[in-house]
Amino acid sequence: MANIKSAKKRVLVLAKKTELNKSTKSALKTVIKKADRAMEAGEGQIEAVRLAIKKVDQAAAKGIIKKNTAARRKSALAKKLNQAG
Repeated sequence: MANIKSAKKRVLVLAKKTELNKSTKSALKTVIKKADRAMEAGEGQIEAVRLAIKKVDQAAAKGIIKKNTAARRKSALAKKLNQAG
């Protein structure tokens, strides 16, 4: 552990941010999986993909995933939707 007060604070703040980012990433993965399952089932697939794309955009805007990663995931979702549709 650091000795300087500001360094101690940074450690605590970083731990909080890491926890929030981890939960957001996990939720993002869950939404993408739900969209995949909806496309396989053929029910409510457009709404599920729309929600997944929205969540991917939000994660990219917050800096949780990179812009290119977001574009790649959105492209994969759109491609699957077009093949399923």
